[in-house]
Amino acid sequence: MSEIEELRAAVAALTERVRILEDHREIGQLVAGYGPAVDSGSGEAAAELWTEDGLFAAVPQLTMNGHADIAAMVHGAGHQSLIHNGCAHVLTVPHIEIDGDRATGRSYALNIRWDAAADRFWVARVSANTWTWVRTPDGWRVAERINAALDGTAAHREMLAPPPAR
Repeated sequence: MSEIEELRAAVAALTERVRILEDHREIGQLVAGYGPAVDSGSGEAAAELWTEDGLFAAVPQLTMNGHADIAAMVHGAGHQSLIHNGCAHVLTVPHIEIDGDRATGRSYALNIRWDAAADRFWVARVSANTWTWVRTPDGWRVAERINAALDGTAAHREMLAPPPAR
C-alpha cells in the first residue's frame, strides 16, 4: 500500500470514528432534551424528539403514537398537575448501540416530585427504558421508547440487560 493509500485509509477510518462520536452525542442530547421539554410544559418540543409516527409507551398506563399524542400528554390535565405541583423527569445517560441509521439503547428514568408539606423532593417512579432511534433528514429522532416501572417485574428488569455479544 502506498503512502497516499495509507493516508486515505486513515482519513476514512477517522471520518467514520468522528461520525460515530457525533451520532452518540446527538442521541444523548436528544434524550437529555426530554425532561426539560416535558417539565416546562413544552408539548410540541417534546413531541419533536420523536419521528412523526413514533411510539412512546409508559407501561402499563399509556401508549402514545405520534406527535399529536405526545404533545397532548404534556398538555393534559394529569401532566400539567404534576409540573404545577413540582416535578422533574430525570433521564440517565443511555447506553447506545449504533447500527448505521438505526440505534438502540437502554437507560433509567426518574420521576421526582416536590412534597410541599414535607419541604422535600421524593422519587415517585424509577423506570427502565428501551429506545430505538433513527437517523432522519432532520437528525436523529426517537422511533420508540418503552418506559416501564422497576417495580420488581422481571420483564421490566430484563429491559436493562446488555444486548447479546456480537
